[in-house]
Amino acid sequence: MSIIHQTHVKPTKLELLTTWLPTRPWYHGPAEPELVKAGGFRLDDPEGEVGIEFMVVTDGSGAYLVPLTYRGAPLPGAEHALVGTMEHGVLGPRWAYDGCHDPVLTAELVAFVEGRTQAQAQSVSDTLDREVARSWTGTAPLPALGAPNDTDRTTEFAVPDGPTLRLHRVLNPGSTPPEGALGQVTGAWARADGTRVRALFAAVQDS
Repeated sequence: MSIIHQTHVKPTKLELLTTWLPTRPWYHGPAEPELVKAGGFRLDDPEGEVGIEFMVVTDGSGAYLVPLTYRGAPLPGAEHALVGTMEHGVLGPRWAYDGCHDPVLTAELVAFVEGRTQAQAQSVSDTLDREVARSWTGTAPLPALGAPNDTDRTTEFAVPDGPTLRLHRVLNPGSTPPEGALGQVTGAWARADGTRVRALFAAVQDS
């Protein structure tokens, strides 16, 4: 299970996202946002090399789902997906990527949707996250996801001769899966007033 090191990270993840997020086509907030980490969860890399986090951030006007991976060396061919570099107090230099372009994250996202792995707590070691829910009614395993395509609200992964996985970047409280969805992931985050809300994080449906 995930090991969370209680240490400093410079710059912080939110500092990196403050610069990176406004450059995304699905971000509709201010050009210089004041971001708050409001929720999320982690998945485990079976090899124990790559950190995988699905972070929910808010900017006062909306909530966004940001999948991130953290690596100890650059990911070849993923320069376009680099969010930034950090210095971790225990692990040293870390390269943070938009996880939608990292094959380790996409493989574990498929495994999670299908029920082959479990969501881990975002900030506590060796603890499952019971707020994250998933389901799968497909009759065959999903193949490897294709290249991601950003829209104004989602990132979509088309599976050759198969369904489409849509990751909801802009979160809509109370949203539910579309009719006929083969799989889904839902999660929760905290509003500024402390109340918790749920939404659809991802759905798999026939193209």
